[in-house]
Amino acid sequence: MGLTRSRRRPVAIDLFAGVGGLSLGFEQAGFDVLAAVEYDPVHAAAHQFNFPQTEVLCRDVRKIGRAEILETARRGWRLHHKSGPAWDGVVDVIVGGPSCQGFSTMGHRDQHDERNDLLLEFVRIVVEVRPRSFCLENVPGLLQEKYSPLRERAFSRLRSAGYRISGFDRPVNAAHFGVPQNRKRVVVMGSLESEVPPLTPSGHLVSVAESFSLLPDASESEILTQVDSVPCANLPPGEWSLSDSPYARHMAGVAKDPKDLSRPRIWDPSLLTNSRLSTHAPESIKRFSSTPQGSVEPVSRFFRLSLTGQARTLRAGTGRERGAFTSPRPLHPVRNRVITVREAARLHSFPDWFRFHVTSWHGHRQIGNSVPPLLARAAAQCIAKSLGITPSRGKASVYLGDEELLRLSMAEAALLFGARAEEIPAQRTRKAAA
Repeated sequence: MGLTRSRRRPVAIDLFAGVGGLSLGFEQAGFDVLAAVEYDPVHAAAHQFNFPQTEVLCRDVRKIGRAEILETARRGWRLHHKSGPAWDGVVDVIVGGPSCQGFSTMGHRDQHDERNDLLLEFVRIVVEVRPRSFCLENVPGLLQEKYSPLRERAFSRLRSAGYRISGFDRPVNAAHFGVPQNRKRVVVMGSLESEVPPLTPSGHLVSVAESFSLLPDASESEILTQVDSVPCANLPPGEWSLSDSPYARHMAGVAKDPKDLSRPRIWDPSLLTNSRLSTHAPESIKRFSSTPQGSVEPVSRFFRLSLTGQARTLRAGTGRERGAFTSPRPLHPVRNRVITVREAARLHSFPDWFRFHVTSWHGHRQIGNSVPPLLARAAAQCIAKSLGITPSRGKASVYLGDEELLRLSMAEAALLFGARAEEIPAQRTRKAAA
């Protein structure tokens, strides 16, 4: 006899999954993410490393439909349940953050950008699969007046399908949900069963100092200019360490987060990962040294983090299909360098067991493009409440994937997933991207 909905952990499908910020947040709220769809093979490989029980489909969302998504989820169910009942086919939630550059208030905006249509692709799949609920994340630009026709077209389709929608009236700030970063986003949620309650801010603002607490000082290791990992024992703690920071203790894994219902990961906390240092010219270092915390270095336009405040929005830059532009990275509050991928992960609420591609460019993009897990968790808790679900904690520990997944080139990752050449990001020159 199969499991009833009330006895099993609710299940999710993540579209436009990237490295898995939404996936992690929903897992932390008690959902099992059965399937993730991501068209970039490098990001898909990193997702597979961090979520080895999730079936990753490396495809363009525009090219797939209900049957392929449900079959992928069925395989993901079997990865989560090696033995026992078959999946009943009920999808509790579909989540996703469609590419938002066309709506972005940063840089060039284009209401005719083809990426804006990905919003409608998300809606199409929700209507076809008909999950009990959905969660859509995007930038505040989506709410601008010029996008009203597109919004109304999308939301009308969802309402016609029976979904009660909330969260489309104003953006929320991730900083109000325990993320040490000022990052405003629109989180639209909908349910077939009852209206999803609004997101409720946590009240405590986590500072940069708290987020970097218990993190070894990567600047003390010259080898990190050549590699991305080093044993923690080789490094002293940063001078910003605050061992009583609950946020840092949870991120470092030295204390359990009582609200984290995810399946525990088996990892090596003695290794500092994703911490390759950027090399700066002497004249740049001199300018950085005279830049106070909380201010912008006038030549590079890099913002120096303030230990007592929150980071500005971490940005991803553009992918290879848009010219591979690198977005400005914040300056470390104490050291005269830009932050590492691991430090960016702390500012985004990714725990230290979570890994990114070993190349800094990929790693920073994976973080900048993702939904902060703590913001995703807050949304997931609202959805669980609307569905009458009281999720249980994941008990069985999970081994992370093969580390080679984090070293793959685009071509190697595409080969691994059998990705179709016409669906993966194509290299474009910067002149063409402009």
